[in-house]
Amino acid sequence: MNEPGPVVSFRDVSFARGGSAILDRLNLEVMAGETLVLLGRSGSGKTTALKMVNGLIFPDSGAVNVDGKPTTEWDPILLRRRIGYVIQETGLFPHFTVARNVGLGPTLEKWPQARIEARTRELLQTVGLDPAEVSGRFPRELSGGQRQRVGVARALARGSSLLLFDEPFGALDPITRHELQQEFLRLRGVFGSTSLFVTHDVREAMKLGTKIALLRNGRVDVLATPSGFLTAKSDEARAFAQCLRDEER
Repeated sequence: MNEPGPVVSFRDVSFARGGSAILDRLNLEVMAGETLVLLGRSGSGKTTALKMVNGLIFPDSGAVNVDGKPTTEWDPILLRRRIGYVIQETGLFPHFTVARNVGLGPTLEKWPQARIEARTRELLQTVGLDPAEVSGRFPRELSGGQRQRVGVARALARGSSLLLFDEPFGALDPITRHELQQEFLRLRGVFGSTSLFVTHDVREAMKLGTKIALLRNGRVDVLATPSGFLTAKSDEARAFAQCLRDEER
């Protein structure tokens, strides 16, 4: 029996803007159930790579494959509907209630209304929010942490097996950030989703990743498990590891 292929793969992917290379022959695979953290400094290509997975950006050369099919061959609407996407400011529609935001994907898929409402209640509870308390509120009436929880619930609403996170907790206070990191780990255990998670925070990468891809100048500098990352020999990995040690003093 053939082994299942990667959920996402980058094959010699290059991308440039304004004459500057952002990704340079990037090669990377994400297997089912993994949380692959894209770690790196600002400008290393992390978010560009993430946006290529759901077809917001396309390579100048090479291919990004989702479930074995290049993103250029997917219907872009179908591709984006099968992927959950969580960004730093959640991307919630400000004029939609919480319930309507969470139920947006199932609504677009034309689920029956009763099923949408049941799924919305279930997911709000799953991410630690009381549906009776928040369903009728608007995003502006929520705290930052609550908005991020709603964003995660919306990403999970259609049962997406692939989730993309673009520095989702970066703007939060340390306590809320810690709580949502713990929530992410709990939800991963519940849903078993495959995730790509962008961060520049090495502590977050070590905590959340099953693998870490350290990007430098648009290429993978190190690909390792969290424990392997700490012993990686590259100068860039050592610099990130030193930041972690300095924080622990």
